[in-house]
Amino acid sequence: MADLFDHSNDAPESAPRPLADRLRPRTLREVIGQDKVLGRDGPLGAMLASGQLASLILWGPPGVGKTTIARLLADETDLHFTQLSAIFTGVPDLRKVFEQAKMRRQNGRGTLLFVDEIHRFNKSQQDSFLPHMEDGTIILVGATTENPSFELNAALLSRAQVIVLERFSLADLELMAQRAEQELGRPLPLDGPAREALLEMADGDGRAALNLIEQVMGWHLSAKLDSAGLSKRLMRRAAQYDKSGDAHYNLISALHKSVRGSDPDAALYWFARMIEGGEDPRYLARRLTRMAVEDIGLADPQAQAVCLEAWQSYERLGSPEGDLALAQAVSYLALAPKSNAGYVAWKAALKLAEQTGSQPPPKHILNAPTKLMKEQGYGAGYDYDHDAEDGFSGQNYFPEGVKRPVLYQPLERGFERELSKRLAYFAKLRAKRGG
Repeated sequence: MADLFDHSNDAPESAPRPLADRLRPRTLREVIGQDKVLGRDGPLGAMLASGQLASLILWGPPGVGKTTIARLLADETDLHFTQLSAIFTGVPDLRKVFEQAKMRRQNGRGTLLFVDEIHRFNKSQQDSFLPHMEDGTIILVGATTENPSFELNAALLSRAQVIVLERFSLADLELMAQRAEQELGRPLPLDGPAREALLEMADGDGRAALNLIEQVMGWHLSAKLDSAGLSKRLMRRAAQYDKSGDAHYNLISALHKSVRGSDPDAALYWFARMIEGGEDPRYLARRLTRMAVEDIGLADPQAQAVCLEAWQSYERLGSPEGDLALAQAVSYLALAPKSNAGYVAWKAALKLAEQTGSQPPPKHILNAPTKLMKEQGYGAGYDYDHDAEDGFSGQNYFPEGVKRPVLYQPLERGFERELSKRLAYFAKLRAKRGG
């Protein structure tokens, strides 16, 4: 029975082929940039050395060789290679693939099923792989650009090893460029800086790099181009950024930690990366305000106001002018004194409230608007603080039987240094007055 989904050999060998296809590695040793996983001590290298290939999830950005590696793994292990895309495949198609794999297995040959964009399958589609993985009908190799922890079922992840593939470095892309020059029989018509600029345009994507190289080679220039000449002919490739995907969470984490780490340059860089990627500035304004509350707090009470004013300025100006107001808030937050004492105190208060349940306040701090309430002792013995010496009575305000805790412990940084002095002052007065 013919394989309905593997069309790798449909085109005649004489047909024109893109450079990226012509330079596709023929063995795993020719694969560039993934030595950490393919090397002798890497997870795939160890699997191949043992002769035991398990189901895999290849996780990495576009253009790093996920399809190529899957095909070469099938070659190395003498498995039939079947490829399909989750975008164009439904449950009926999967059933056909599984039936074909069963027939091959009965004839003594296994199947490596490569599923591109596997994260696009829904739960029931992902579940359909499980019995066929367990009985050995298929070795599943899924490819995804999204974090498998968020996008794939736990049952599927428990039966497959996640292999992380990295974006190509400039050195990796330079090696690809050299291979392309050998394949085409002539050097790139670019000077040194322009050559580096071309590879930077690929943004770590090998397929994009080879497509750019093929485009430049097609110009048949008689003299080398410099960077300015190249930029006139080629637009810089947009950075990869998915506002709802893994890059979104990675970059906001990098921005938050750069602010917390008091590095304004790094914080501005990650902020710019998100703005350039098309992130909603209102989302960033909200996150900046959260940083002011969580990581700065009362060490600089002005930080929260700066964020709210920047947010309001953005709402009035819009982009791109309003982006500057948010960028200035980023710098302010990064350079502000840091304290999470307020955050820690709030969490501790929540925990104490949960532990103490519904215990009522002490009666002396309850109002007594009725005669009955007065008879019950509401308000009896309350000391009005404004009448007390230093405006501080030192009374207990916690429920009866609840030992007085220490929840808020300001740090010796920024304005909290002053608050620490005030706390110590009131603690001294409380002890003196027996509160």
